This record gives sequence, structure tokens and C-alpha cells, in this order.
Amino acid sequence: MPTSRRTFAAVAVAALLMPLSACGSGGDGGGSTDASGKVEGEITFQTWNLRANFKDYFEDVIAAFEEKYPDTHVKWVDQPAEGYADKISADAAGGTLPDVVNVSPDLVAPLAKAGLALDLDKAAAKYEKEYLPGAWASHRIPGMDGTYAFPWYLNTGPLFYNKSLFEKAGLDPEKPPKTYGELFDQALRMAEQTDGKVATLANVPTIEDFGRYGVPLMNKEGTAFTFNDAKGVELLAKYKELYDAKALDPQALTATPESSGKKFLTGAVAMNPGSALDLANFKKQAPSLYKNIGITDQITSTGHVNMYVMGVMVNAQTKRTPAAVAFAHFVTDSARQMSFAQRVAIFPSTAGSLDKPYFTREDGTDETRVRVAAAKSLKTAVNYTPVLFSEQMKTALRNEVAKALQGKQSPKEALDNAVNACNRLLQQQG
Repeated sequence: MPTSRRTFAAVAVAALLMPLSACGSGGDGGGSTDASGKVEGEITFQTWNLRANFKDYFEDVIAAFEEKYPDTHVKWVDQPAEGYADKISADAAGGTLPDVVNVSPDLVAPLAKAGLALDLDKAAAKYEKEYLPGAWASHRIPGMDGTYAFPWYLNTGPLFYNKSLFEKAGLDPEKPPKTYGELFDQALRMAEQTDGKVATLANVPTIEDFGRYGVPLMNKEGTAFTFNDAKGVELLAKYKELYDAKALDPQALTATPESSGKKFLTGAVAMNPGSALDLANFKKQAPSLYKNIGITDQITSTGHVNMYVMGVMVNAQTKRTPAAVAFAHFVTDSARQMSFAQRVAIFPSTAGSLDKPYFTREDGTDETRVRVAAAKSLKTAVNYTPVLFSEQMKTALRNEVAKALQGKQSPKEALDNAVNACNRLLQQQG
């Protein structure tokens, strides 16, 4: 998990939800997709490991909602990060799922398949225009019509690069690579000029890299993975070339965010993803690196960077559909998202919010340097990780990629094996 995602995960840790194909309807009589009635009644709102740090914020949000809608009452429950997916699974199976639930796309997918996530394209289509298109689309499920959660907070991270290392290798430090083609060319040049002592990258390609390279990750029906096509094989073959030339760090196969960060800190790696927290660390531990730090967008050949997104789902079985939809929208509207973003290093998913001075004006601090760079790229960002791509699938891909880089099998064989493994896991999800 790159540093940018670890920052995001400090707010909520991603987890894998068990299949819910055997779930019942949850509550007698079920709910309604009609959100046009009077906003009234008691609803329960569940968050994901947020009470400890943001108790006052959420109490204020709830109070404001109840003031706007006097006939409502919101009961707030917060679940710990550990076991969150299991808790949702148990509640869904037992018919006790809260009315409004904090989810990530991978968590909402099985709930939508089980008929437990309200389709907002039917119940709340009028709100779609308030959100960034890529954020609204992030809670759509391949093979299904509809959108199954309001987009909430986003995160992404720029790339840091060491300008002095680029300059020593004869590369223009003011023109870092933007596309994968540029990255591969400059990485090989870096390795050649330093006799393999300086790698440009410290991490093997992930599913997000395949997405940013332009590889079609799944078929349109959402029934099979497809990242073993010619373009996918081309990407992995390029990484194999980097690995052989030591342009990809030799320890990339076992790299952790911490080990990659240390390599960058010591000048053994020229580029690494990061956050404002890292800049403060560089300033303290590596002043020479800090003076030569460059900030650029994620590498992408599609023109769109990757983003991580959290959402707020409405239980399709709620007895208080108008109130549940109104509250889910209220929590994720522009005013509330801007307020939340000023308390924690995340970004709003609402249209126009990223154009505000808080996200566009630098004041000379490290925090704003990274915030402005990330916010700019988020306007057109997409969530490349398929909502059906589980942690087990990520492991399967990583294992096959490692074999290809080590020369134990060809890039084509590796991706064929990875796709077959992922498709088997997909079928097990039901």
C-alpha cells in the first residue's frame, strides 16, 4: 500500500467483505426506493473507525440535520476498523444493517448484489450533478445497473522525485516522467548512468498500474478479469526489463511502504509516492533530499490518476427511505465535505470543491504543496481498482508478477495464471 493510501487508510482501513448471496431481505416488509416523502423518523448511521478523532464533527453534523428536519432523530454508531467487514456481513445476514452505512466500493458490491444497497440512480438521481463524475461512478457495480452509494471523501497522492538524481543522470529535473513510456525510458537511463546503483521505482506493478496504463481490467459484464491482454503483457514485460536493469529496485518483490520510503530517503530510489507527512520527515531526516524534492502527478498513460474513495450507502430495506437518503446526502454535501477536509488530510468528492482556495493556493508550507498538487489531479481521477477485486486477488496478482520478474515464467504466463486465479475467486463470490 503506497504512502498515499496509508494516509487514506488512517481514516478507514479497507477490508474484504464476505459474500452475502445467502442474505435475507433484512426486516419484515422491506423498504422503498421512493425518497420523495416526508423526511421524518429515527434512523441509524454507522461510521468506520471515526468516533475517536471526529466525535465533535459528527455530533455537529447530526445536530444540524435534526435542526433542518425537526421530525428526525439520528442514532450514530461507530464500529472499529478491525472486523468492520465481518460486522457488516453479520448485520446484513441478520437483517440488522443500519439505515445509512459508511462503505468503500469493495464493501458495497456484495451488498448491492444481495439487494441491500439502495440504487441512487433511481432514488436520488437529482443529486448526481453535485459530485465529481469519477466519484459518483466509483460505487457502480460491473454487471449491474445503478449507483449504490453517495461518494464521500477521496484521497490520492502525488509522486515525489529526487531532482539531484535526475540531474546527475543527465535527465531534466524540471521534466519528470508523466506517462509510463517516459518513465520506462528515464528509468533505464538512470540505471545505466549510475551502474545500477539508483533505481527509479521501488514497487512492483499493482492492479492500479495496469489500469493507469490503459489495460482493460474486466469485461463490461463484470463476469471476468481481462488484464492479461496484449497491453497488460506489454506492461509487465517492461517491468521485467526494468528489474533486469536494476531500474526497478532488486528488493521490490518484498518491498513495504516503509522499506520503499527508506530507499527514497537514502537516495537509492529516485521516485516514490508520498504525502505531506513525508515532506516533514524529509526536512528533518534528510535535508539534502528535502532541498531537491520534486512533486509530480502519478504516472498514467490514460490522463487520469487513481483515487481512493469512501462512500455512504443507504440500506435498501430501511423503513425510513426519505430520511435515510436525505441524511446520506447531507453528510456528503459540499458544505459538510469541505468542513471535514479541513480537519483531516482528505479531499471532497463534490463538484467545484477542489477549485476553492484551500485546494488551489499554496502558502509556502509543505502541507499545501502536496494538497494543491493532489487536488488538481483528483478532478478527473478514477478509481482503477475494480470493486470486485478482493485482497485475495491482489495477492494472487502480486505472486504471479514476482514469478515473471524473476524469470520463472513469461509475463504472458504470469498474467494468464493471475487472471485464472482471480476469475476463480470471482466465481466464489457468487
